[in-house]
Amino acid sequence: MKIFVKFLRRNNLSMSVSVGEIVEGTVTGITNFGAFVQLPEGKSGLVHISEVSHDYVEKVSDYLKKDQKIKVKVLSISADGKISLSVRQAKPKTSKPVEIDWTKQEDKHKGMSFDDMLNSFLKDSNDKMDQVKTRDNRKSYGVRSKKTSTND
Repeated sequence: MKIFVKFLRRNNLSMSVSVGEIVEGTVTGITNFGAFVQLPEGKSGLVHISEVSHDYVEKVSDYLKKDQKIKVKVLSISADGKISLSVRQAKPKTSKPVEIDWTKQEDKHKGMSFDDMLNSFLKDSNDKMDQVKTRDNRKSYGVRSKKTSTND
């Protein structure tokens, strides 16, 4: 690759990156807001922290390391030459929604009749309502009501 780039430079040919293209680059620096990536032809761009992964990213260094080779998608190139990049858009989202088997019964309900399950549901529901009422009562004790005084 290095020989090819040198050949292009020597012959005044350009191998510039374009918006939407996926290219390989090398992480040159990591900051709290993203990572700087060296692209082909000596250009560099920034991967913002929100474009590092499909997951929530608190620290970029948990996902990227300096001198790591990564594939990035070119999101935009500003008029002053700043290149915005994305790692997460360069690869497809891998997680699928969890499928639920609605026909499968829970272990605690196995062997129970419908009446038993209904009674269990009602008991659980009443317990939860009691908890909510207790919590609401505690909150109302902390609130002082405003008394209106009348001067006769």
